[in-house]
Amino acid sequence: MTLTPMDLVAQAKQHITEINIDDAKNELGKSMILDVREPAEYTAGHLPGAVNIPRGVLEFKIGSHPDFQDRQGGKIIVYCQTGGRSALAAEALNKIGYNNTVSMAGGFKAWSDNGNEVKV
Repeated sequence: MTLTPMDLVAQAKQHITEINIDDAKNELGKSMILDVREPAEYTAGHLPGAVNIPRGVLEFKIGSHPDFQDRQGGKIIVYCQTGGRSALAAEALNKIGYNNTVSMAGGFKAWSDNGNEVKV
């Protein structure tokens, strides 16, 4: 049976915790914020305090990034554009020991569409 990318996202969402944008907003300054979009997407606008590590290299880069190094127990809110990549990223991070990771449902699009602060 061949799986589609959306099948993979749906499977990942069964194993992770998602939070809404209001809960994410309440965590700004308390949790690490991880943007797993591509660098150009991040540069065009991102959540306050967000660190960019693209989804494609996440597992290889997070352990050596100064903001995440030796912080496997810290709370991490992961987001992407609409929530698919962040669900996959949260699942992968949980598997490699970042067990307090959540995905922001709706992603950056939901965040910005609701008039929340965006940094450029």
